[in-house]
Amino acid sequence: MITLHSLKPARGSKTKTFRVGRGNASGRGTTAGRGTKGQRARTGGRNKLKLKGIRMTLLRIPKNRGFKSGMPHAHAVTLSQLNRWCAVGERVTVDTLKKANRIPANAIGVKVLATGELTKALVLQGFSASGTARTAVEKAGGTFEAAPARVSVVPKGKKPSVKKPSRRVSA
Repeated sequence: MITLHSLKPARGSKTKTFRVGRGNASGRGTTAGRGTKGQRARTGGRNKLKLKGIRMTLLRIPKNRGFKSGMPHAHAVTLSQLNRWCAVGERVTVDTLKKANRIPANAIGVKVLATGELTKALVLQGFSASGTARTAVEKAGGTFEAAPARVSVVPKGKKPSVKKPSRRVSA
C-alpha cells in the first residue's frame, strides 16, 4: 500500500549536476570540459553557432512578400449564399445576417459578390455590391436600398463633440 510517507522519486530521476571547473582533482577542472581556446571555449561562445549550419537552408526559403492590411473590410457574401439563406421578398440587412450568425459580429459591412445564382427577389439594405452582382440582383427582381442614417445619441449632460477651428495664425 502506498502512503504519503513512503513516496519517493523514481530511481535515476534525481541526479546531481556535475560541477565543472572546480579543480583538476575533480576530473573536470581547468578548461571545464570545453577544450582549449576558440569561440566554443568562451563564455557565450555557443550562441548563434546553430545559425551557421542552417544558413543555406534559410537562404533557400523564399521571402514573405506582400502586404496584409490592418484596415477593416466589408465581409464578402455571394449570390448563392443569399439564395440559400433568405426567403423570397425578404428584407435583408447587415444586422439580420449578424443575428442569424451568417457573418461575423464584428463585420463592418457586407459586399455582395457575383458568385453563383440568385433566383429570389430580395430587398438588400445597406449592402455594397460588385457591378455584376448588382445587375444579377436586379434581374432576379430584387433591389438595393441605402442604409438608414445612424443618429448618434449624446448621453444626458454631455455636449456633442464639435471640432474646434485651429488657432494657428497664417502670416
